[in-house]
Amino acid sequence: TLNKWIIGEVAKTRESVDAALLAYRFNDAANTLYSFVWGTFCDWYIEFSKPLLYGDDQAILAETRATMGWALDQCLIMLHPIMPFITEELWTETGTHDKPLIHTDWPTYQAADMVDKTAESEMNWVISLIDAIRSARSEMRVPASLKIPMLQIELDKPGQTAWKNNQALIKRIAGIDNLTPANEVPKGAITVPVQGGTFALPLADIIDISAEKMRLQKSIDKLAKEIGALSGRLNNPKFTASAPEKVVAETRENLAIRSDEAEKIKAAIRRLEDLT
Repeated sequence: TLNKWIIGEVAKTRESVDAALLAYRFNDAANTLYSFVWGTFCDWYIEFSKPLLYGDDQAILAETRATMGWALDQCLIMLHPIMPFITEELWTETGTHDKPLIHTDWPTYQAADMVDKTAESEMNWVISLIDAIRSARSEMRVPASLKIPMLQIELDKPGQTAWKNNQALIKRIAGIDNLTPANEVPKGAITVPVQGGTFALPLADIIDISAEKMRLQKSIDKLAKEIGALSGRLNNPKFTASAPEKVVAETRENLAIRSDEAEKIKAAIRRLEDLT
């Protein structure tokens, strides 16, 4: 499933890059490639591949190596027009090829022929679950190295299949110790919703709720002062009339950033209150 998924993601990226280049939107092509190479390929696919690469199944090992090599080659080919010298060097260092990268044909494969809808749906579900768990852990400042239990409140059949097929990598990457079925979210647990189901992380006995609430409240108080000062400047007609437009825009941007941060911290405090 994992290898079928990345092949489809490569094909979708190729189509997006081609569309951007044909429209002379070179920034869009570069941003698409950055997002795919750094996010999808490195962040997710390489991490997901580790259990397969270190496993005992030789057929899966060979398939994963071949797929990863192909996907890396496609990354270098698509990046070549934007960063030719480094990609040419990597082309030489990362494999044996019949000709230099600059003479390699541009890919023409179509997403319609290469996207496996089942694999796409399953891996997107896995990624969304891991993201949700990581977000909850980060919000509650659970140490990254700490393995924690998770409860399964409800889960539909596609979710059950996705969990069964990928539970080893989900546990490893999300830092989950074990999964236990439960009928409802108990007191002291954070709800983790996902498509087709609900999980929960029992954290009341893992974190110091009182100390964490105090820390977050101090952050809110500090942000409130900064937001008040920025709002005061923007509400002052003399400032908006006399300050350079760039300075006014930066002030508005800083206010938006701090306001967004404050809302996230308030949400974290509410989640902590739900634990008690």
